[in-house]
Amino acid sequence: MELYELTKTLVNLESVTGHEQACAEFLGDYLRCEGFEVELQPVAPDRSNVLALRGKPEIVLSTHLDTVPPFMPAREDEEFIYGRGACDAKGILACQVMAGRQLVGEGVNDFGLLFLVGEETFSDGARVANQSPRGSSYIINGEPTENKLALGTKGVLQVVIRAQGKMAHSAYPHLGESAINKLLDILEDLRRLPLPADPVLGSTTMNIGMISGGRAANIIPDQAEANVMIRTVWNAQELRQRVEALLEGRCEYQVARDTPALLLERLEGFEADVFAYTTDLPSLPRWGRPLLLGPGSITEAHTDHECVRKADLTRAVELYCQMVRQLKSLG
Repeated sequence: MELYELTKTLVNLESVTGHEQACAEFLGDYLRCEGFEVELQPVAPDRSNVLALRGKPEIVLSTHLDTVPPFMPAREDEEFIYGRGACDAKGILACQVMAGRQLVGEGVNDFGLLFLVGEETFSDGARVANQSPRGSSYIINGEPTENKLALGTKGVLQVVIRAQGKMAHSAYPHLGESAINKLLDILEDLRRLPLPADPVLGSTTMNIGMISGGRAANIIPDQAEANVMIRTVWNAQELRQRVEALLEGRCEYQVARDTPALLLERLEGFEADVFAYTTDLPSLPRWGRPLLLGPGSITEAHTDHECVRKADLTRAVELYCQMVRQLKSLG
């Protein structure tokens, strides 16, 4: 199976976060046939990472199996492959598999492939993998970077906020207490917080991604919830303290995710840039010094027109092979 066909096959294997097993089993079988020693690493019931090795891995290529919803099947035209995961990260998966196959054909050994579940939520696959490192010196992660080497990525502070109130008939609001009004006041105060900036990573940004609450238009709402994601730069602990101080005593809250910003390794001869998203890499510190590169643009990911340019897939295979060779030469 060649690169474009493998990409489309992977896209057509639905693997929305939590439902990655069919994709993991397909890749396990495929890589065994290519001569890799394959391990399906349990993460949760019916959820497994895929680890494929050629000897003792000095360098590991890695990306994730899961996609955001909804599933969208593959289609193509002369220039692009479309579908959920085309660039985030099924196309990258296919490129890393093909790079592995090419390296084997060149007689290169002592490298591995690590494909993870759960990156789109809490990096639970990466956290499990980090408990069982295999001695690698470098890990090359794949995310859409337009085939540029990432110099750094932002972190994530994700907070779930829950406000409580008291139900009453909406004609008599003085008999109740609106949880939604409480939540709106809290969110307005959050939006007014000063957010730090960094000369390399840029500005911290905040997204109130989900709001829910209430029971009916004629009932004073007794509960409301918001899910807030902040893309952080350096010294995010100070920002977290300010957020928690603002919330304390006004509502219930849970810090669902606190992933730090990350500086990444550089290599000569690669175009480089900084990216505002986070990856599995902060959860994989025991797998070696981190690098990040992949085909496709993050602006196409998570959209109804997600796609990746075929020429960029072909180029990514070359770049992954070049990176492995170059890192091996460094010793």
